[in-house]
Amino acid sequence: MNHSRIIRSFRQLTPEHLDPAAPVVTLFSGGLDSSYLLLRLRDAGFRDVHAVSVNLGEDETTEHKQRIADKLGVRLHVIDGRQVFAEEFVRPAIAAQAVYLDTHPVSSTLSRPLIARLAVELARELDAIAVLHTANRSQNTLRRLNGALTLLDFRGAYGSPYDLDPVDRDQKILELKEAGLDQMSERVVSGDSNLWCREFESGILDDPEEHAVPAHMYAWSTPRPQHTEETVEIRFHQGVPVAVDGEELPILDLIAGLNTRVGAYGLGRYSGLEHLDNGEKVLEIREMPAAWLLLRTFRHLETATLEAETMREKMHLEQLWVREALEGRWYGELRLAVQHFIDSCASRVTGTVRWRLTSGGADTRAIVADEPRYLRDREAWEKESIRTERAPYLAA
Repeated sequence: MNHSRIIRSFRQLTPEHLDPAAPVVTLFSGGLDSSYLLLRLRDAGFRDVHAVSVNLGEDETTEHKQRIADKLGVRLHVIDGRQVFAEEFVRPAIAAQAVYLDTHPVSSTLSRPLIARLAVELARELDAIAVLHTANRSQNTLRRLNGALTLLDFRGAYGSPYDLDPVDRDQKILELKEAGLDQMSERVVSGDSNLWCREFESGILDDPEEHAVPAHMYAWSTPRPQHTEETVEIRFHQGVPVAVDGEELPILDLIAGLNTRVGAYGLGRYSGLEHLDNGEKVLEIREMPAAWLLLRTFRHLETATLEAETMREKMHLEQLWVREALEGRWYGELRLAVQHFIDSCASRVTGTVRWRLTSGGADTRAIVADEPRYLRDREAWEKESIRTERAPYLAA
């Protein structure tokens, strides 16, 4: 890694370090930090700023982002990455059973490398001198984005000025308000959302020893009183979810439908501590109803189709996969090597699981594999097994 190209402070966003007339790409979510970065770039005299927003199924609207971009005089690029995210990032995560230390499915671990890749593609198209983001050192996004940008071999400057130069929340709100953007003061937590997960952290959720998520923040997993019981059947083909209740669906639509359907029973909420670069822990809250059911469905089907020893080795490698992805090495050779083994296992996983959903839980009603290793009649198997084993002795 060429450390001279890493942006870690707002003091580096000056003409002495970067040409203010050259194109600069920033990752833009429409939130407080990314809006404030655009303001600082404008005030520093940068005249060709491109804010890239990758739509992965997030909560923020394009209209909201466009208002901010127009106010601060930058060009907004909105890229629809939902299909690629579902097929190239979520699908491998399902097969890898990508759950962090048995607490919660990973999410931003999957989205950050795609966002970085699309930002680099835009930067190369524009001949931009820098790709900037707004992660700080209490967010694992910092190493995920920087790690991806390094492995993608982006030749310009990149990084987050918040790394060594944090700005108080109130100061950011005040300066944005003075610039005509006063809606940022309404945010009480840091949120991140995509089609796989809605996540909350920081702000009123900073303290693991005392935290409560306001009910209105949940969008998918709020129980509906009229939903008391339901049966849902999910089919996988070669490791990929392909149908619900017999209806074939693209993976994007399948996940979206399950988020609301499974969430209606209050399923799919997670809370957990995730470690930072030096081992400190931070609290993150998630709702992931589709992930909750799809991961369990896949595990049932691979148990039904893979040998026990293969399963044991795969379960060991799953956490290796998670570690490499979580620590910013999605494009690294070790994660890719492990993915080849996982994909080989997943190619055997074809079948259907029927679930009974109830308030707060789910039970299987049928596990049907196309090429099963399970027994359907134990007594018949025992008799046949004994008959086969005894045959040589009787013949003698």
